[in-house]
Amino acid sequence: MLRQEIIMNHETMTDKPSEQSNSWGRLKGYLGYGKRRIDISIQEQFHSAWIAMALIITLLGLMTRIPELMAIAAILITIVIASSVWNRLAFVGVNYERSFSEKRAFMGETIELKISVANHKFLPLTWLTTADVFPKALPVEEVAIPIRGDTGKGELQNFWALKWYDQSTRTYHLHAATRGFHTFGPVELQTGDGFGMFRSRRRVEMIHTLVVYPRIIPITQLGLPAKDPYGDRAANQFMFEDPLRTVGIRDYRHEDDFRKVHWKASARRQQLQTRVLEPSNDMNLMVCLNVATVDKSWLGFIPNHLESMISVAASVTYDALMRRWPVGLLANGTLPGSDQSIKILPGRSAMQLTTILELLAAITPFTSAPFETLLAEESARLPWGSTLVLLSASVSENLTALLLKLNATGRKLVLITLDKRPLPTQLSGIIVYRIDEKRLHAIDLGHPQFGAEQLLTPEQRQGQAISQLKHKKLAL
Repeated sequence: MLRQEIIMNHETMTDKPSEQSNSWGRLKGYLGYGKRRIDISIQEQFHSAWIAMALIITLLGLMTRIPELMAIAAILITIVIASSVWNRLAFVGVNYERSFSEKRAFMGETIELKISVANHKFLPLTWLTTADVFPKALPVEEVAIPIRGDTGKGELQNFWALKWYDQSTRTYHLHAATRGFHTFGPVELQTGDGFGMFRSRRRVEMIHTLVVYPRIIPITQLGLPAKDPYGDRAANQFMFEDPLRTVGIRDYRHEDDFRKVHWKASARRQQLQTRVLEPSNDMNLMVCLNVATVDKSWLGFIPNHLESMISVAASVTYDALMRRWPVGLLANGTLPGSDQSIKILPGRSAMQLTTILELLAAITPFTSAPFETLLAEESARLPWGSTLVLLSASVSENLTALLLKLNATGRKLVLITLDKRPLPTQLSGIIVYRIDEKRLHAIDLGHPQFGAEQLLTPEQRQGQAISQLKHKKLAL
């Protein structure tokens, strides 16, 4: 019992000094005793001890009647109040601007980027830090963009100091190294008073998007014939007529389509007149892109092969539209935030090239459906006179079977592939180009592996047939 009382008394005695030490420790902490006056671990140097110190100095000055102490207290209070007001007005009249020389670019081009900060007030901006979110896929020529570990995005950091009514501009150069829609922003601004006591933050939701188109290569460098790379389109008789091109009128016949009647001319001549339409022999292309680079898409994809196929699709589209051919796009890839396939019917409007290039720039490697399934479903809805330019990194058995089926129905087909495996000889009736995997940077298609005879003109085919007959006669 005596031992327990001694232990309890000892614990009671030790508890009282601990309470006193804790109270003294809290007081010292409040006054900032035992700590560094400038703590580099925090960003704001203001502490409540500044107010406590000013009050203590003021009381000492009143008690001792020393004016110097009163002056020191007044200076401390003035600095705190001035710093607080300065911090509140720091972002007033501050503008942050980001501008690009071009909003759209092709791969390999350089874009000029200007960042401007303006201070439209009489109060100077002693310091300002900006952290602007940049895409990591576009390198900057002047600085190395650090990548944040929490977001995985780049961040351009700058330090500014502006006088009253001052403006500063910095210029950077971006290399369009990767296709896609690249987003800039938002930007986080930090500033404060000139004494470093307070700090304010502001997040500006300034979002800009830079579109980088796929690389376009001239058709001759692709290895395709310069005249008719997708087959002969010359014919003596035309099966199609362009309803928008009227070349004249004539008397109506019973076999004529009643929709071709020219009513104004009929009223003027008091006899039915029909329009004579110009025959249309324009090439009509439908670019069909398979974003799957392997036979089984769930195994992943090969980035270089996908970029090569997208670049070929952009090159074919550009060349065909420069020839004033209607061009459309069909792809089993998806756009960001969507699960639908891409389909644009053939056209040759002014915005057709821009629309297709933007879709190719934003396309992702995720497939919405197998390429064979999509092509089989959409082929019946595509214009019958269109030439289907099929772009596929690999040629699977299912794709081969579908190509043979479409060819048997009379579809005009052109296949461009990366597949280095031997292709079936059944594809000999189709124009087939093979890209050399060792020269992906140039994308040189060379001569077609199959279907080269379809690129000949009727005169060339006739001459080739005559020469073959002569060789047979000489052999006999």
